[in-house]
Amino acid sequence: MALDQSFVGRTYPPTAPYEVGREKIREFAEAVGDAHPAYTDPEAAAALGHADVIAPPTFVFSITFKAAGQVIEDPQLGLDYSRVVHGDQKFVYVRPVRAGDRLSVVSTIEAVKSLAGNDILDVRGDVHDESGELVVTAWTKLVARAAEEA
Repeated sequence: MALDQSFVGRTYPPTAPYEVGREKIREFAEAVGDAHPAYTDPEAAAALGHADVIAPPTFVFSITFKAAGQVIEDPQLGLDYSRVVHGDQKFVYVRPVRAGDRLSVVSTIEAVKSLAGNDILDVRGDVHDESGELVVTAWTKLVARAAEEA
């Protein structure tokens, strides 16, 4: 059953603030194999003009994907998450994410399409800091595979 096009433009409430910690940044950088010193060494980050260590570019995925849970779990949308695969991801930064940031995400459904029986859902996550300034926008494409016919 195709997803309802009327959901395009629906925006969900902001998430509770997520406090970005140095250790979380270090763990993430290590997990993705990125040894850039600005992710672990405050002095290296300061040499690049940052007040504290910064996060690798894909770090915010964990925050924005969790926020997209509001969309995924919306019973009115009717998305069958057991059939979902992650289709694509894109980030546009205003500034790097830094240790100490308290970030909230507002998720918006940007597109609902049907292609070859698959439902394709584009979700935009606008990530704001504690002062309300936009830090990064993330786009996540989810593909709900068509049910197999018996």
